[in-house]
Amino acid sequence: MKRLQLPSWLPIDPYILLLLGTVGVAALLPARGTAADVASGASTAAIAFLFFLYGARLSTRDALNGLKHWRLHVAVLACTFVIFPLLGLAARALEPVFLTHSLYTGLLFLTLVPSTIQSSIAFTSMARGNVPAAICAGSFSSLAGIVITPLLAASLLGSSAGGFSTDSLVEIVLQLLVPFVAGQIARRWIGGFVIRQRKVLGLVDRGSILLVVYVAFSEGMVQGIWHQVSPARLGGLLVVEAVLLAVMLALTWYGGKALRFSREDRIAIQFAGSKKSLASGLPMASVLFGAQASLAVLPLMLFHQMQLMVCAVIAKRRSHDPVEPELTPEPDEAIRTAVGTGTRSG
Repeated sequence: MKRLQLPSWLPIDPYILLLLGTVGVAALLPARGTAADVASGASTAAIAFLFFLYGARLSTRDALNGLKHWRLHVAVLACTFVIFPLLGLAARALEPVFLTHSLYTGLLFLTLVPSTIQSSIAFTSMARGNVPAAICAGSFSSLAGIVITPLLAASLLGSSAGGFSTDSLVEIVLQLLVPFVAGQIARRWIGGFVIRQRKVLGLVDRGSILLVVYVAFSEGMVQGIWHQVSPARLGGLLVVEAVLLAVMLALTWYGGKALRFSREDRIAIQFAGSKKSLASGLPMASVLFGAQASLAVLPLMLFHQMQLMVCAVIAKRRSHDPVEPELTPEPDEAIRTAVGTGTRSG
C-alpha cells in the first residue's frame, strides 16, 4: 500500500484514514448486544493470531544472536519502560488545565506499552541503520511488555486500571505471549511460508488492529463516554503528545551518541526506543480498562499516527547521511527474512 503525500514533506499513510474511518463507523454503527460479543471474540482471536504470526516470523537464531548486542537492548528497554513512564508521570502537572483525568490516564497508559516491531524495522532500514538490532529490540520489547506493562499499570494507574488483577495478567499472557511461543514452535514447519506471505500478513496485521479499534470505540459509544472529550481538550492532548515525541526522539538520538553507540545502532535505538505499539496496547487496554478502553486508547491512537508521520520524515533524511562504506548495514536480507519492508502499524 503506497503512502499518500499531502504535502510531499508530510507522508500520510492511508492506514491513518482507515483508522479514522473505523472510528467513524463505530460512532455511527456501534456493535451492540450479540453483535458486540461476536466482534469482541473476533478481535481477541485476530490479535492472538497476529502474535502467532510474529512468533513464526522471528528467527530464534536471530533473536539469540541479538542478545550479544545487550547494551543496545538495555537502552531501548530503558527508554520504553523507564524514561517514557517517568515523562508520563511528569505530565500529571498538566491535569486538569490541559488534560482531563481520563485523557491523562490514557496518556500515562501509552507511556507504559511496549515498542513497535514492524515500523521500527522499516524506518531503521530506510535510514540505513542496524536492522537486525531493530528486529530484536522490537521483539524483546513486545515480549517484555506483556508482563511489564500490566504491572506498571497496576502500580502507576491504580484504580484507573480497574480491570487489573492476576486474572487480567493471565488473560494478556494467554492472548499475546502464548500465541507467540506457539508461533516459535511452529516456525520449523511454517516459517518459510509465513515469510513469503508478508503482504497477506500485512493485511492481517492492520485488519486485526482495525477490528480492535472498532470494538473499543463501539463500546465507548454504547457507554456514552464521548461527551467527556471536547475539541479543545483533544487539541491540548495533541500538543502534549507532540512534545513527548520530540523529547524521546532527542533523548534516544543524543543519548545514544553520549553512550558511544555507532550511527547504525543510534538509528535502531531512536526508532525502537521512541515509539509505542498499537497492536500490543489495544488488547491490553481492553483487558485493563473494560468499558473505558476507548477513551484510554485515544491518546495511544493519536500518538501512533504522529510517530509514523514524524519518523517517516526523519528516516528519509537519515537515509541521505554520509556513512562509511564498511559501516553500512545490509538491511534488505534482514527485512526479507523477518517482516518485509514498508511502514506498518505495530
